Order: sequence, then C-alpha cells, then structure tokens
Amino acid sequence: MQVLSDVGSMVHKKRVRILKGGAQKTGPVIYWMSRDQRVRDNWALLFAQEVAVRQSAPMAVVFCLVPTFLGATMRQYGFMLRGLQEVEKSLNALNIPFFLLTGAPDDELPKVAAEYHAGALVTDFDPLSMKNEWKRGVAGTIDCPFYEVDAHNIVPCWVASPHQEYAAYTFRPKIKRALPEFLEVYPELRNHPYAWPESLIEIDWSSALKTLQVEQTVREVEWLRPGEEVADRVLHEFIDHKLALYPEQRNDPTRDGLSNLSPYLHFGQISAERVALEVQQSDAPIQSKAAFLEELIVRRELSDNFCFYNPFCASFEGLPEWAKKTLRDHEHDAREYCYSHEELEHAETHDPYWNAAQTEMVVRGKMHGYMRMYWGKKILEWSRTPEDAFNRALYLNDKYELDGRDPNGFTGIAWCFGLHDRPWRERAILGKLRYMNANGLRRKFDAETYVKQVAAYQA
Repeated sequence: MQVLSDVGSMVHKKRVRILKGGAQKTGPVIYWMSRDQRVRDNWALLFAQEVAVRQSAPMAVVFCLVPTFLGATMRQYGFMLRGLQEVEKSLNALNIPFFLLTGAPDDELPKVAAEYHAGALVTDFDPLSMKNEWKRGVAGTIDCPFYEVDAHNIVPCWVASPHQEYAAYTFRPKIKRALPEFLEVYPELRNHPYAWPESLIEIDWSSALKTLQVEQTVREVEWLRPGEEVADRVLHEFIDHKLALYPEQRNDPTRDGLSNLSPYLHFGQISAERVALEVQQSDAPIQSKAAFLEELIVRRELSDNFCFYNPFCASFEGLPEWAKKTLRDHEHDAREYCYSHEELEHAETHDPYWNAAQTEMVVRGKMHGYMRMYWGKKILEWSRTPEDAFNRALYLNDKYELDGRDPNGFTGIAWCFGLHDRPWRERAILGKLRYMNANGLRRKFDAETYVKQVAAYQA
C-alpha cells in the first residue's frame, strides 16, 4: 500500500494510506465509518472533511450494518447500534449526513459511491482479514481515490513496526520512539460548509434491527451504557477516582480498579489517543500513569500488530512455533478433568473461581482481565486437544464479551496459549506454557470474595 505523500495540516501524512489511487473528482467525499464509531477525535473523519473542503464538496458518513459478524450477538450489536444513533445526531448537527446501509460492504459501498458520483472514499484502519477483504472488494469496484486512515492506534500500525513483533519487550521501544511524533492534540471537526445535495430521511433504527441474523438470547447489559458521551464520563471517573491506585488494584477482581473503557475502545466510541492525553495531563502519580499507558498503548497496539501481520491471528495456527510444538507434544497427556462445551458455557466445572469468571462474562459482558488469563489456561487443561481448547475459548469470548471479535480478544486468547510469552518449566498438558493455578489466585486476592460478588450479579 502507498502511504500518502501530501496531505494538509490537520492529519499527519503517515496516518494515511492509499488503497486506490487516481485523481480527485469533483463529487462528494464519503467516509465509510467502520471501526471508529465516533464524531470527536477521529482522524479518519477529520481527513475526510479536509479532502472535502479542499474540493469545495459536501461530505457524508456511511456505516454498513452487516447482518452477521464473527458470532456477535444482540449484546454487541445493541451496544453498537445505540452508539451509532448518537453518531447520527452529532453529525447532523454539523451539516454532515449519516447513512446506514445493510448488507456486505463490498456490495453496498460501491453502489453508494456510484449513486452520488463520489469524488473520494475514506475509511478507518482495521487489521482483521475479513475487513481487508471488504476493502479490496470496494477498491476493485469504485472509480475514485480510496484512502485508509489509522484512527484507532496512536502510532499507525504500519509505522509502529514493519513485521510481527515477538513480544512486548521488542515492540515497546519502537512505540516509545514514535509516540512524540503521533501523540498530538486533536483539531476540532468543523460544521461542514457545503450542504448535501438532497434532503435526508431519518434512519429507521428499528427496521435495521430486523435485518440482523444474530443470537438473540444473549441479552444486552444494563450496567454499562454505550456512546461517546458516556465513554467520556467513564474516562474521567476513572482518572478522578481509580487511576492513582491502578498499579495496586488492577489485578484484583474484588476491587473496582479497572477503567471499564475496553468496550468503548473496541467500538471506537472513544479514542485511545484522547484517553492517553487525558491520563498524561492528570495529577495521578507517575507510576500509575505509566502502568495504565503500558496497557493502553503498548499492549493494545501490540494486538493490532499481531493481527495485521499474522493472517491466522484468530486460530491455533497463528501461535508461535514453540508453543504449537510443546502443546502437540503433550496433546495425549492424561487429563484429570475434561469438560464438554456445554459444561464450560454453563459454568459447570469443579473450579468455583473458573465458574465465577465464566458467569461474570455471561452476565456482565466483561470478565476481569486477570481472571481471563486464568480462564483461558484452564480451558486448555480441560479440553481434549489444544486446537479444541483454542476454539472453545475464542467462541465463548466472542459470544459473551462486549469487546470480543477484536485484535485484543484474539491476542488475549492467544497469550494463554503462548503468544508474546516465552517457554517456562515443562509440565503435563501445558508443556512449556506459563502455568496458573487456584493457589496463585488466592495469593493475589480474596478469591472467595470474588465468587460471592459474581453470585450477587445473578441475584
């Protein structure tokens, strides 16, 4: 892909790649919003407006609602669609229309581009192969320039590293060197000066829901509300009340010490760059800010690196060779427990801590990060093959977690199976993978209290 060589002052040219070249036309500019579902702090949207203003052209934002996506349920679709309703209102207030399409993007986007004689198409970056297949399909059909902007990572993924990184310790120095160049203050999105050529019909969101072909029994959560406005409040509540104690409390599931921003980051309802800027400017202790920014920037952008450069990121085959070898060497080791898929999904194991973690995910749509590591390790111990274990963990994570079907989710599961880690002392079943057990949980925190807290969620 070609990186843009000349762009205006608002958007760093290294954030932009050309997916399809050609001369700019005189028609409107269309921003295909996908991963970054927000109006504020969105480099892709800012770039689309910049291109439109240069051409004295109107602009529009289009979202393509795919009826099914990687096992997502009504829990995830509901959170996303309610956030998009807020996007529609915010854009309309800025003289920018919002269109909701239904169907496959590589079918629907070219139709819209042709209908309105688009002068340029802009989209946001996503490392997942399915999303990139859609983009290739769109690029091969449209007849106008097509740009991709990394509005999700602080350091653009293709700039951060030219290859898949082995672990955080190889990736961290590269990110830290690049941060001063890319961690910058956002400009404001303007009220767009050029009106759309026709009056718009208000989106029928209830009809859009009927087009979905998703699991309806996984209910939406009530404890976490979607949208940009709520995401901003959650961020500042974290900074004001939790950030100072983050290093001490982040690995204790009995404490409300996490930011709870992961669903908002997943759906792009808040910018990671905005989060980093606000955290940096806070009065929290330096070590607290450093601990949180390590997770937000290094670990999170390492996940995009893994999925961008590894086409098998969502499968057992994407694991490091040493991890696959050691697991296959121990594939036939005797297992004290071996549970069916249904027993795992219904939290019917002998382990009360694992059951609590699974229940937390099913009920709340968000399992505590420390417990998710333990949860994944135990699925590996209790499954007949490592491939089966990987697929089970991925299925459950993607079905119930609000932030599943995502580079962070794929990488988190793969970490339980050796990704971004090193070989440890060899033992049965896990081979040379890092081991976790219930005694380790009890040393870290009051595990019995965690079980009681999760039981209260069900009451």
